[in-house]
Amino acid sequence: MPAARLAPLEPVTLASDERFRSITLVADSTDTARVARRAGREMVRDWALPVCAEDVELCVSELVGNAVHHATPNGRMTAFGGERLVAVVFLAWSRWLFVEVADQDSTPPILPVGDLLVPDLSRLETDDVLPDGGRGLFLVQTLASAVWWAPRDEGGKSVFCRFDLEDGGTPA
Repeated sequence: MPAARLAPLEPVTLASDERFRSITLVADSTDTARVARRAGREMVRDWALPVCAEDVELCVSELVGNAVHHATPNGRMTAFGGERLVAVVFLAWSRWLFVEVADQDSTPPILPVGDLLVPDLSRLETDDVLPDGGRGLFLVQTLASAVWWAPRDEGGKSVFCRFDLEDGGTPA
């Protein structure tokens, strides 16, 4: 019977092109949005990603802000003083950076769609130019390469955005 071999003492890289970071935040905390923005900024810096850190930071801020503002666990307040949680996940993989913001409300987000404004802006009402909702996701759609959402098996939903990395994700 051959002798057992010891594992090497050096760290082994199993997936060198993949980086993962996640944080879970209390939605009702006063610093939730600030912590999420800082996590996005630091992740771009730490991983030296070829993407605009300010764009990532703004998208994270908008997605977390939507979860804080709109999401209640499946349309009701938490029972017995439970906390509403928001999870933020960053995954850099090959040529993309994925950002996921998950909350406990399964109500789908309303992603902006529609026609461009008519050329004659004088015919529009103020509410047509500056609607009350949808500006945050419009910003995310403008800055990110893609935006989508999906229900979560355990309830709630995740809203995702993807940033295409200019040079394949190699550090700058």
